[in-house]
Amino acid sequence: MPRSLVLLFACASGLSVANVYYAQPLLDALAADFGISHAVVGGVITATQLGSVLALLLLVPLGDLLPRRHLMLAQLMALAAALVAVCLTSSTFAMMAGMLAVGMLGTAMTQGLIAYAASAAAEAERGRVVGAAQSGVLAGLLLARVFAGLVADLAGWRGVYGASAAIMLVLAALLWRCLPLLPTQAGGQAPRFAYPRLIASMVTLLRRNRVLQVRGVIALLMFAVFGTFWSALVFLLGAPPYAYSHGTTGAFGLVGVAGALAAARAGHWADRGYAQATSAAALLLMPLSWLLLALAPHSLSALIAGIVALDLAVQALHVTNQSMILRSGDEHSRLIGGYMLFYAVGSGAGALAATTIHAQAGWSGVCLLGGGLSLIALMFWAATKWPVRIAKVAGPI
Repeated sequence: MPRSLVLLFACASGLSVANVYYAQPLLDALAADFGISHAVVGGVITATQLGSVLALLLLVPLGDLLPRRHLMLAQLMALAAALVAVCLTSSTFAMMAGMLAVGMLGTAMTQGLIAYAASAAAEAERGRVVGAAQSGVLAGLLLARVFAGLVADLAGWRGVYGASAAIMLVLAALLWRCLPLLPTQAGGQAPRFAYPRLIASMVTLLRRNRVLQVRGVIALLMFAVFGTFWSALVFLLGAPPYAYSHGTTGAFGLVGVAGALAAARAGHWADRGYAQATSAAALLLMPLSWLLLALAPHSLSALIAGIVALDLAVQALHVTNQSMILRSGDEHSRLIGGYMLFYAVGSGAGALAATTIHAQAGWSGVCLLGGGLSLIALMFWAATKWPVRIAKVAGPI
């Protein structure tokens, strides 16, 4: 695959997923604008993740049935409309509904693009291409905090969603012009009731694909850890001794990008048969990162080092998971959709738990939650690695 096309997939994936995460550094502003508590405002993140679950169940599998380029265009138009709706909303209920729609359509675009990239890539380069696209995703969700913080300081939180709507329209034109045409699994002839059977097949994959089951649980725990940290960080940095602005708080996403870029070759390592070694290193690094993050209220350098370590671990493990899962079958859109269901549940649960625990136990409670979940993920991987063997292409789970 040409480098220019790989770069386009990575950038488009990053811009799409950013919409799901713009709210995280804006939680305190949203709470103030709509008159809700810090504990309740975590429901904004839960709404976007619920939208993600709906997308993974109902929209992402369509990539195996419909022409992907047409599907991408329709979803981008709907996403732009949802972003405009959030920008103009005046009630808490309408804001939550808009966030659900943004989460649903942003996720559908992101995971559809990853499945698109996997299908367009040759078998020997699939891990590399998916790794590049996934690096774009992680960079997008981290840089979303930078963008949201800077724009919010200049134009308020509503300006963030208005600007993103305009960006999505430009992206729609670019993807329509550049994405390659690919055949659908239905061969362009969708039979009657194909969609219900397509959705039902997701259940079959989740029930029968052992790689998907085990790597999905690891992803659930991993993204619960990730959501825990990034949802609570805004409260740590917005209070003394830091008391940073939204722009400065969002800029910490740049620190996370360093970890994401460092893990960009995880897909290449998986292609070369080092998936388990990468998994072991990442799962060991996650709990170690929380030891650094526990020092964050007293040490900015410990906070920065902890962010780099956590994001490096999460990105490397995420790319390895997807590389293994995509090698276990040809139903790429449904495999991605099934895997990312675990991600959405973990991310939403982590965000809600983090805001609730922070309200009760502060940053120390958040660190205990994140470190504990990291250790559970490590123990689960160790328990499932040795007794289970799966397809030769994937190796041990």
